[in-house]
Amino acid sequence: MPVNRKTSPLSRRSLLRALGGGAALGALAGCGVPAAYVGPGDRAGADISATDKRLTWANWPLYIDTDDDDTTSRPTLEAFEKHTGISVDYIEEINDNDEFFGKISPSLMNHQRTGRDLVVISDWMCARFVRLGWVQEMDRAKQPNVTKYLDPLLSSPAFDPGRKSSVPWQSGITGIAYNRRKVGREIKHVSDLWADDLKGRVTLLSGLDEAFALLMQGNGVDITKWRADDFHRVCDQVEKHVSTGRIRRFTGNDYIKDLSSGDVLACQAYSGDVIQLQADDPDIRFVVPEEGAELWAESLMIPNLARHKANAEKLIDYYYEPEVAAELAAWVNYVCPVPAAQDVLASSKDKDTAALAEDPLIFPDATMRKRLAIARDITSTERTEFAKRWNAIAGL
Repeated sequence: MPVNRKTSPLSRRSLLRALGGGAALGALAGCGVPAAYVGPGDRAGADISATDKRLTWANWPLYIDTDDDDTTSRPTLEAFEKHTGISVDYIEEINDNDEFFGKISPSLMNHQRTGRDLVVISDWMCARFVRLGWVQEMDRAKQPNVTKYLDPLLSSPAFDPGRKSSVPWQSGITGIAYNRRKVGREIKHVSDLWADDLKGRVTLLSGLDEAFALLMQGNGVDITKWRADDFHRVCDQVEKHVSTGRIRRFTGNDYIKDLSSGDVLACQAYSGDVIQLQADDPDIRFVVPEEGAELWAESLMIPNLARHKANAEKLIDYYYEPEVAAELAAWVNYVCPVPAAQDVLASSKDKDTAALAEDPLIFPDATMRKRLAIARDITSTERTEFAKRWNAIAGL
């Protein structure tokens, strides 16, 4: 079991989300295009899993364990294929949620197969697919591991109560990263970003869906039920910080380079990235502010008319076996959606692997878990207005 991935999968949450994709979807889902929505009775296709032992899985680059000596080898996936006899066509084709939406939406809205049995997209985009009726509910009777081991914190987001149509692949936290040595003190609150000695050396995330929740939490807002007024209050505050020069710029994952070089002292950041930064610079810290931080996931879903639904359900359940989840977590270093995997890693005879079980950015401790929340999604009617305002502030 590898201790760390060789390359950080920065592309998953790094590309900017321009207004175009969100606005187009807002028009599609919120402005009365009846053909876009697919009713429950039209989502399932003829499932040939019993006679055709294969499936096609679309995922992001560098988001699965690989062999250290052969990056084309994926140990956990190959073990699944050997154990079940199911052949998996694994395609690393997702580089941006909106881009992938554009690729497969014509098929879904026209009641056609996508050619994919399983996809992994960010939960804020999953919400749109669920709202449009573009994914199928899973048969939990065939997924005992998901039922038993899924982290309760991730088990019932607002867009998919009870996770009937989605299952987290990996999770993460949007919090604050900073250089403890250069800042000279601990950062504990979102408001600490606006201290005078950090002026001009702070960055925020550019994407609306990535940035807004943490900033609301800094205002004491319960992000599971935030309102439009909460959003506009955040925008007012950020506009002020931009005008006074407190915010250096808005970033994708390029905040990593700024933080490493010292050009930036504190920034909004993703927990999984910081684990990689800490390997090179132990002074880099990640904090879940006392007001809280956003817990997010990128989730597995089965598109409408998938031909191998049962095979896909079996693969999802396989990755919820604690031993398999532990092997994956040791490689990708994001928040593991299977808390039981912690004991598996802790029992490893390899010292470095066992140490991963104590990393709160992979397995948040009890104190951190109390501060984490999943933000309710931005609805289709809200998105056009909100994206227009946020993108103007962020310069998108």
